Amino acid sequence: MIDIKVPTVGESINEVTLVKWLKKEGDYVNRDEVLCELESEKATFELNAEQAGILHIAAQEGATLNIGDIACSIDETAPKPAGATVPAAPVSTAKQDAPKKDEKPAPVAAKPAPETDVKATPVAQAIMSDKQVKPAEVKGSGSMGRIMKNDVLEAISHPGRKGGDAAFGREERREKMSNLRKTVSRRLVEAKNSTAMLTTFNEVDMGRIMDIRKQFKDTFKETHGVNLGFMSFFVKACCIGLQEWPAVNAYIDGDAIVYHDYCDISIAVSAPKGLVVPVIRNAESLSMADIEKKVVELAGKARDNKLSPDEMAGGTFTITNGGVFGSLMSTPIINIPQSAILGMHKIQERPVAINGKVEIRPMMYVAVSYDHRIIDGRESVSFLVRVKELLEHPELLLFGQDPVKTLLEV
Repeated sequence: MIDIKVPTVGESINEVTLVKWLKKEGDYVNRDEVLCELESEKATFELNAEQAGILHIAAQEGATLNIGDIACSIDETAPKPAGATVPAAPVSTAKQDAPKKDEKPAPVAAKPAPETDVKATPVAQAIMSDKQVKPAEVKGSGSMGRIMKNDVLEAISHPGRKGGDAAFGREERREKMSNLRKTVSRRLVEAKNSTAMLTTFNEVDMGRIMDIRKQFKDTFKETHGVNLGFMSFFVKACCIGLQEWPAVNAYIDGDAIVYHDYCDISIAVSAPKGLVVPVIRNAESLSMADIEKKVVELAGKARDNKLSPDEMAGGTFTITNGGVFGSLMSTPIINIPQSAILGMHKIQERPVAINGKVEIRPMMYVAVSYDHRIIDGRESVSFLVRVKELLEHPELLLFGQDPVKTLLEV
């Protein structure tokens, strides 16, 4: 009998929550097969079988386990039951036997069509047709879910309520807060209470970047295999700004200030189980394509709950994009122990004054929240103005300076 224990998943993590068993008690499992999902305060990870055998579950779903606790056991001496299979290597279709000349292909069973028609009485059907009410919006009270006249009238009287929902319902439910959500809550409150947080705003004309993306998006995709998004422009601009204003890229450690000669950019991602902040390491040294690839990789892992603690550890500056949800303006909260965070927002066409004339331009509000204990107003505002300049003139991202001024050395 082999005991499968909760592994060490980080220096500061002492306990995890058993979220879900993917195998059942008494199942025969193969070596390296995923048994269950565990959730720490930073990430979700999987527990694999160390040997093939019969599974015996020791901890139940929802249980809180300490590092080193036994989650389950595997009886590797138990015989493999009939019908149990081991993962087979994929077989190339090119090696499959071709059908004989006179052999007719086996008929393929047609998939049953999904049932989209809901039975309704003729009167109910006529009312739905006249009032343009969809059957899915009506809860049938008749036999076998048959829609009656009164059901349609009830749906028409309460158009904002799903069929079957009780009027003036007062149901509520209580769910246990996950370790990840508890950690997010604790850190947000800690950031508000332990920093002298202030926010400065500006706006960026996104026209040049949008023109570049429109012109080069197909070529960029063909060359690098990844889409050209907005995030690479913002990461590049922030890296240049952080190197020019190092206090924005630093943090307080006791009585000392820790400065960084590199830019580890944290990207806030909304995952199924809460907000996570994976890190792009040495972003100042990456190309636009490398940044986009890393963003896609980390965002995909976040959606699948596959981020490791190492991929979320550290970070010297954070970028969060509330614009994907429609946010026009917000004050982002610092990701401690960092000292600043940049908030991106929705791009919206607005009238702006340009050379004495009113033009409609695609504008984005940007915000930087910063810890006033380490970053002065001059530094925070100058950093954001520099980011604005770089985004409105993307050619500056190559050198960080105007190419003509660089040529003339002025």
